[in-house]
Amino acid sequence: MRGAPSEPADSYYEVRPDSTDVPATRFRIKPGKTLSVRKWLAAFSSDGQLDIGKTLNRIHRGGIHPAIRGEVWEFLLGCYHPMSTFDERKQIRQNRRAQYVRLKNECSKMFPVVGSGKYITAPVITEDGQPIRNPVVDLETNLDANANRTEMANELTSNGPLDMKVVQWMHTLHQIGLDVKRTDRTLLFYDKPENLSKLWDILSVYAWIDIDVGYCQGMSDLCSPMIILLENEADAFWCFERLMRRLRGNFQCTETFVGVQTQLSNLATVTQVIDPKLHQHLETLGGGNYLFAFRMLMVLFRREFSFCDSLYLWEMMWALEYDPDLFSLYEELELNMEKAEGSKGKSKPTRKYGKYERENMKIKSVDAPLPISVFLVASVLKDKSSVLLHQARGLDDVVKILNDMTGNLDAKKACIGALKLHKKYVKAKTHRNSKSMG
Repeated sequence: MRGAPSEPADSYYEVRPDSTDVPATRFRIKPGKTLSVRKWLAAFSSDGQLDIGKTLNRIHRGGIHPAIRGEVWEFLLGCYHPMSTFDERKQIRQNRRAQYVRLKNECSKMFPVVGSGKYITAPVITEDGQPIRNPVVDLETNLDANANRTEMANELTSNGPLDMKVVQWMHTLHQIGLDVKRTDRTLLFYDKPENLSKLWDILSVYAWIDIDVGYCQGMSDLCSPMIILLENEADAFWCFERLMRRLRGNFQCTETFVGVQTQLSNLATVTQVIDPKLHQHLETLGGGNYLFAFRMLMVLFRREFSFCDSLYLWEMMWALEYDPDLFSLYEELELNMEKAEGSKGKSKPTRKYGKYERENMKIKSVDAPLPISVFLVASVLKDKSSVLLHQARGLDDVVKILNDMTGNLDAKKACIGALKLHKKYVKAKTHRNSKSMG
């Protein structure tokens, strides 16, 4: 109701009473601005097609009500096509849930702790495939005190030497467990052991299906909101899988290269154009590789905002970047419906796209557009430009100044700033290109 007071959203994500130094939350549920349950339900036609344009506008204005956040995210991340019907989504959901069960069973056969309601934090196998006898694993998995400690280890190799793909996967499982124990520990949600094991299961299954990426530190921070927002484990898994399709390039590593370095290089290029003095200063300090911004890009500002505010930032970003063709791009199948066929290509009404995506559609370039996250970081640096120029005398100062922002950033302001910098960057780049051609 317009005119009604805004209300805090922290009660939806309860914090442990003994937690200290938790960033304050700025996001508030604003009647008339935040996408409410009523407005969300009203955005669907009688057969279930979503008016995505109207939904994006509402998210831009005030974010999403926590009660419906999970189901809205499924659309923003491309789990469903906005023109799909209730019946079509029901079928897709059933198929995906069944597929997740198959994948989880496959993992459980290789390592029975998957799906058992437990998780491990100690290695069970060496890098060359030899089983490890580890009493920590026995305790974590509640093995019978009289059981042979070598039983699980022996089972791993009972059918002969393991395939290296399996060894590689098993070798990540304890690292996933260690990170799961550290993820969002201020939230009451993770006081329940079953929620910790659910997070471990999803990350373990993902590491198996995406063997090139496997598991890297930071992925638990990206997955955690999914299981909090979506009660069904399979739904949470596929939402996380869709998010990783956007971000997996950041996590692809070699012995000499980390994928996120590409985005750090893009950030350096953007900053050099929009704030050359700051870029020069950072280079002088030895920060020209922008590694100080590594964490912001890897986990999308999870550490710079409160839990609630980071979710608000994410949905704002995804709404701005939204492309209605995401579902068609992600699903390697043809939808047997005329409306979906008609929705392909870039000829559909631009209101179905996010504001940032619409701006990128205007640019005639063979290069893929930069993700809005790069401009978000650039916007934060721009806001702190004066402080960095006058107070940073070394990289430690840069890190401290940026760390001091925790809890003091405004998600909506950051997104508005990112859009402005994007326009400025595109204009400057176009001008420079036309000068070089002339």
